[in-house]
Amino acid sequence: MQDHAPMTKKMLLKDVAQLAGVSEMTASRALRGAPDVSPKTRAKVEEIARTHGYVPNRIAGSLSSQSVNLVAVVVPSLNSFVFPEVLSGISSVLKESPLKPVVGVSGYELDEEEEVIREMLSWRPSGLIVAGLEHNEATRKMLEQSDCPVVEVMDVDGTPLRHCVGISHVQAGRDMAEQILAQGYRRIGFIGTKMPQDFRAGKRFDGFSEALQRQGLELEDLEHYAGDSSIETGRQLTAQMLERNPDIDCIYYSSDVMSVGGYMHCLANGLSVPGDVALAGFNNLQILAGLPLQLATTDACRREIGERAAEIILKAREKGDELAPVFEQLTPAISLGGSL
Repeated sequence: MQDHAPMTKKMLLKDVAQLAGVSEMTASRALRGAPDVSPKTRAKVEEIARTHGYVPNRIAGSLSSQSVNLVAVVVPSLNSFVFPEVLSGISSVLKESPLKPVVGVSGYELDEEEEVIREMLSWRPSGLIVAGLEHNEATRKMLEQSDCPVVEVMDVDGTPLRHCVGISHVQAGRDMAEQILAQGYRRIGFIGTKMPQDFRAGKRFDGFSEALQRQGLELEDLEHYAGDSSIETGRQLTAQMLERNPDIDCIYYSSDVMSVGGYMHCLANGLSVPGDVALAGFNNLQILAGLPLQLATTDACRREIGERAAEIILKAREKGDELAPVFEQLTPAISLGGSL
């Protein structure tokens, strides 16, 4: 069980007003962006609210103490096949309840995540599920202050706020390195995307590199690409890496989408996989099932993570603060396919 952050005192509107030296009414109007509040006062109130994690309530009148039947889900991207499968798991569990998921996208940017979460929490959802354990300080404060249960998903390498379901990406990287080494490969390259914003891919890289170093090996070549994963990018970066280092005998990719691109490069250039170069990815995406060769990958338990997160939200709705912190580390499975 991981350590959890200490509980903090619940911040109320009257506390924000007191710290800003204004009335509760003025603080409320400032946070709503009312035009009759001076820009200086509004900026002061907003900064105090942000610093202390206070989120204004957008549900008016008699509903102000209640929540809506929505579960906020915040993910970095919908461009890949990865997060829709988490959403499918969440939806499958919630469909038997009155709760429905609503999705926000952070674009792998912590400041954008802060804005998305602030807006979602202002509507007082019944729960919030967020990908990852890394947040900026303002977001952490908001999540600690939240009226609803919060579940961080996909990752366990860090300190959860309260509830957490995921896998160890550090260990997943180590495990794949050990499998690659066990097959006899020694001249190994790594290609990763969204580096360094994708914290989970970064942790897999760290675990992978650490396992190689334990065997006295260093990566032969390394490509940290700032953009998104795509088959085209995987194809281009593989071509560049093999042109720089034709002796590389194995490439590990941060995602299956990229490894498929690597495979396409090999097919187009008459390279044998794994004879000339071995390939391995991550996520066990459905796209792999349609290839003539099964590529090595790691199943990251995405749908199961979504299901378990939704179950925690439902249980917390039932038990409230009586529900003890839940920490679930799932075990991903490696498939060597025919490419290692």
